[in-house]
Amino acid sequence: MATSGPVFIAGATGYTGREVVRECVARGLETVAHVRPDSSRLDHWRKHFGAVGARVDTTAWRLDEIGATLARLQPSQVHALLGTTRKRGSGSGSGSAVVDTYEAVDYGLSIMLLEAALACGSNPRFVYLSALGADGRAVNAYMGVRKRVEAAIRGSGLPYLVARPGFITGDDRDETRAAERIASVVGDGLLGLLGALGAKRTQARYSSLTGAQLGAAIVELACEAREHAVLAETEQLRACVS
Repeated sequence: MATSGPVFIAGATGYTGREVVRECVARGLETVAHVRPDSSRLDHWRKHFGAVGARVDTTAWRLDEIGATLARLQPSQVHALLGTTRKRGSGSGSGSAVVDTYEAVDYGLSIMLLEAALACGSNPRFVYLSALGADGRAVNAYMGVRKRVEAAIRGSGLPYLVARPGFITGDDRDETRAAERIASVVGDGLLGLLGALGAKRTQARYSSLTGAQLGAAIVELACEAREHAVLAETEQLRACVS
């Protein structure tokens, strides 16, 4: 496993990705935040990440180009914090559009990044943001994609960290996800009650994390873990920042 070299973060503009960038910089790591070259907010992200202390990379999402970038950088870590939302994927509201978008973004880009990391020569730790329950039966397209990506990571031979949080939410989230926010607040309330009644383990396993908490936990585990394979669910992620 590479112990030096920059940290390459795909999905850097997301709710969790921004916090991972910030935490990496705070640790003194050379941090490369990937932003799509066709992003309508490219200037904004250049300024944002520049102010934080990270370098912006705008390599196009093509395997040859992403591969060349990682081969040049020789990263110590490659983070796949990619994902879309049901709203973005649905467009006209068709279920097939949702599945296609999950397949293209959540699966296709994650696998492209994994292949590029595997070929780059520095044997980086591959860090993947999955979801709680991804090891079970694939009950929907979102979980199905994560289950398949996790399997590909395990079979790659690269050292890895797979993070499986439950709800990721907070008042500081840019996107309006009213249903998710309500569900997390209600769920956390019920879990708090269970915890007060003695079910502390259940509370720790299922309660929500903010982007800042999750970002800090991911960076802590990615930097400090010495095991080849690390799988962290909500309880372990929370323990890193408690």
